[in-house]
Amino acid sequence: SSTVEPITVLVSELASELSGGELAATVEGPGTGDGFKKFCAGEADISDASRPIKEEEAATCAENGVEFIELEIALDGITVATNPANTAVECLDTAALYALVGPESEGFDSWDDANAIAGELGSAYATLPAAPLVITGPGPESGTYDTFVEFALKKMAEERGTEDTTRVDYTQSPNDNLIVEGIEGSETSLGWVGFAFYEAEKDAMKAIAIDGGEGCVVPSADTIADGSYPFSRSLYVYVSKQAMADNAAVASYVDVLLSAEGLATVTQAGYVSLPADRTEATQSAWAGAMG
Repeated sequence: SSTVEPITVLVSELASELSGGELAATVEGPGTGDGFKKFCAGEADISDASRPIKEEEAATCAENGVEFIELEIALDGITVATNPANTAVECLDTAALYALVGPESEGFDSWDDANAIAGELGSAYATLPAAPLVITGPGPESGTYDTFVEFALKKMAEERGTEDTTRVDYTQSPNDNLIVEGIEGSETSLGWVGFAFYEAEKDAMKAIAIDGGEGCVVPSADTIADGSYPFSRSLYVYVSKQAMADNAAVASYVDVLLSAEGLATVTQAGYVSLPADRTEATQSAWAGAMG
């Protein structure tokens, strides 16, 4: 997962430091879906994920004899963003997002092209501006893509009898930094990334508040932690039991990840720490797996 990658890179650096260079880990991208393909084929020891594993992915793991432990490690908020110059758009609801990014918006190249569909869906934001619509976001290999579709588009797609996917005619990238560049590169841009990537660039990006039915909420550490931000989600790592049996370094790496110093990398990377009870649940799950 490119979203979780900044955390596990920091943990890898910490593990190397604590072990005097004896414990080394290679962290690769680019996305949750691609990661699970390698993981369930037995080609990766640990898989970062910005969404829970899908049933079909778990079935592939089972077919290949890959048993795993799921560990929730952090909280994130998918941040819908634009350029700060775009003062005409401050808040959106899921109906407006469906009208802008959903499967029926193919070919829309101006924000106000979406007004008709948004109005049909009862959006409170069906007066979008007459301005170029330049979209940059993740593609289907990304867990952030999957979760955005789940949060923003699926309900409306069901109501409209359409596919629960995005439009395809936008700039897709597995690299969050390139998505950030796309959002910053147009004065009337639209895109979505993990909260940490927004936090690192918030002087050059503007988060669009999301109205989930109780008013407009901007992503922040507090609104993600308390769940009031509608696009809040959990971040995970999945650990292969076979890899643990074959290589003691795998468990040692996870021990570092779930230590106090390791969990501190969550906020260092720009994400939000789990509440204490959920941290304890993760650590208990790991302790149980270790016997």
